[in-house]
Amino acid sequence: MKIYHSLDSFSKLEYGVVTSGTFDGVHLGHQKILSRLLEICRQTGGESVVLTFWPHPRTVVSEDSQSLQLLSTIEEKTELFAQLGIHHLAIVPFTRAFSELSSDEFIQQILVDKIGTKKLVIGYDHRFGRNREGSFEFLQENCSKYGFEVEEILRADIENMAISSSRIRKALITGHIDEANELLGRAYTLSGTVVKGKQLGRTIGFPTANVHLHESYKLVPMNGVYVIRATYQDISYNGMLNIGVRPTVDGTVRTIEAHLFDFDKEIYGEDLKLELLHYLRPEQKFGGLDMLVKQIQIDKTSTLAYFS
Repeated sequence: MKIYHSLDSFSKLEYGVVTSGTFDGVHLGHQKILSRLLEICRQTGGESVVLTFWPHPRTVVSEDSQSLQLLSTIEEKTELFAQLGIHHLAIVPFTRAFSELSSDEFIQQILVDKIGTKKLVIGYDHRFGRNREGSFEFLQENCSKYGFEVEEILRADIENMAISSSRIRKALITGHIDEANELLGRAYTLSGTVVKGKQLGRTIGFPTANVHLHESYKLVPMNGVYVIRATYQDISYNGMLNIGVRPTVDGTVRTIEAHLFDFDKEIYGEDLKLELLHYLRPEQKFGGLDMLVKQIQIDKTSTLAYFS
């Protein structure tokens, strides 16, 4: 997959099969659009293009951008597009000036002049251009003028799947990780750098990797204990994860701490990818460390049973 961080470096295609959007999570609904994109490429000999925007448009045009919590970082989205077999990924810098392009300017300057669009595939109710004025109906009425065809993935096709980024976010923040993973079509991930914590875990026989997320806008699921699979240097390890403030030891700062099975390396300053597979229980305050250790042992037994 070719990646472009500016359309200035994009060489106009003879037959571009294009879709655009933020694609937060690249969930099964998004994958339906991308699958159709690739199907058209096979039929026409065209090249698939995903046009996405970074930073997220809401951080530029919305007053509540500070509360924005996303399902995927731009790096995660890029990896997912590549895995799906997309030919070209154009990451357009989203600025205030870019947001002021009219729908006509966006189509002519970006889709036609820069990319060479011959077929545009969009999800239902997709809007584009200044004040989201562009619509499927507008495209249908003007596609002959622009020289490309447009296809809309029907609302019923997506709604029958009952998938949306907002539904996935709600599932994550309420502890329904199994539901979120089903809608995503894969395990929800958190990635970050291992930093030094208070190192309490090693004193009670359960050393943990304290993970500091790469991006602050990444949505962190509900506090609690999770079954996870961790990837370190391309090797996977089963384990458990605690998200929370560690109330038993009067903690106040929310942390993400992973205990990996059959792992004894010092990896401070190195990256760790965590796949959240199953929610075991909510975080709770115990009467002392002895009671906490007993519960962690129960959690480990439950986690091993999950993998077996």
